[in-house]
Amino acid sequence: MSFITAVAILGAILLLLALASAYLRWLPVTTSAVCLLLGLGIGPAGLAFVDLDIRQSSHWLERLTEVAVLFSLFGTGIKLRLSFGRSAWRCAYLLAGPVMVVSILGMAALAHYALGLDWGLAMLLGAMLAPTDPVLANMVQVNSAQDFDRVRFGLSGEAGLNDGTAFPFVLFGLLLIEHGSLDSAWVTHWAIKDVLWAVSAGLLIGYGLGRLVGQVMIFLRVRHQDSTLSPNDFLALALIALAYALADAVGAFGFLAVFAAGLGLRQAEVRSTGSEVPSEHLTQPVIGHHHLPPERAIAAPLDELEPPQLAAGVMMGDMMAFGSLVERAMEVLLITLLGALLWGNWDWRGVSLGLALFCIIRPLAVWAFGGGRALLSRHQRVLLGWFGIRGIGSLYYLCFVLEHGLPEEMAQTCISITLTVVALSILLHGVSTQPLLEHYERRSSRSAD
Repeated sequence: MSFITAVAILGAILLLLALASAYLRWLPVTTSAVCLLLGLGIGPAGLAFVDLDIRQSSHWLERLTEVAVLFSLFGTGIKLRLSFGRSAWRCAYLLAGPVMVVSILGMAALAHYALGLDWGLAMLLGAMLAPTDPVLANMVQVNSAQDFDRVRFGLSGEAGLNDGTAFPFVLFGLLLIEHGSLDSAWVTHWAIKDVLWAVSAGLLIGYGLGRLVGQVMIFLRVRHQDSTLSPNDFLALALIALAYALADAVGAFGFLAVFAAGLGLRQAEVRSTGSEVPSEHLTQPVIGHHHLPPERAIAAPLDELEPPQLAAGVMMGDMMAFGSLVERAMEVLLITLLGALLWGNWDWRGVSLGLALFCIIRPLAVWAFGGGRALLSRHQRVLLGWFGIRGIGSLYYLCFVLEHGLPEEMAQTCISITLTVVALSILLHGVSTQPLLEHYERRSSRSAD
């Protein structure tokens, strides 16, 4: 498939979604589920407009999925405004830590003993399929920087941090396939380089860069009184690119660095304004405000804002809007292509693995390691166990391992099982997310009253 074809597909799908938005919002499914079915319709199983071989296209698909995940992680980091010691963060730590590790090992054990796969391939599949996706899980994540609900905040933090848990196990699976057995030499090297160093360095680089750039930009905009004139989309691109490149240069995880850059930028806003309310909630920047004087560029009364609030609010609002636009466009394209890829790659082994992951492995892991009743209610733990949505992140891991020269039979197994599990997640979670969230919101409202 050519680049022009991909652009044409993206344009056509976006136009269709825009024209049909009034009807789609009444459907009990997510946009991703609709795009998956559209992709199936234009693929070999339907109109045959698209005939894509993922092995031949893995290089550019890896880049596309990479971009989608990067923008999603940065946007997620910006939305998480709580200080790191708060209990809502503890939910995220538990989900991205012990819950994720148990899910990976549970999936690997099931793939090995039930499907007869080698331990290396089983570990690879577990690491690719266990993480909650930061892109497709946006419906169950925080609605804004003032949303501190423990379910949504925990899932948001997990989606941002789980690369620090999953990616080391992806590399571990590749190393186990390469070496054939466990050996203290390469396992020790993996633990030091790909776990301790890559995780800690990625978080520190990203957070430090985001915090520094955020404070400098707010200071300069206040000093030069150009809060509404600077191109904040450039700043978003710069932070994502620099955090990712710096982390890669020192062998750290770039995804973690980009997520941490968003966190650091948000903490710069908190420290600069000293307000409990996110600045973007106060300023409400008007679209197309560049080159306008401040009183015409924002919808809020200018005399009610402190200069740091104005600068930070316009900056954060612009960056969140820009990142969300890119993320949604990439999501539409990639899920549509996933639908086209399903024909010829559907694998019933993936259905059994996916159902076991969604209904048994993750729920049990959340129940066992997701914190006690003082942290999460029974209902919240049930929701956290179900809302482990798979998507673009798993597709990125798949393309990553295909680019690292897997043997033919292993590569095909990874392709068919991963695509099947991701598609199954999009359908099952796409149908259940909206009603479950509405029920949760009603129950939470009654409890608050």
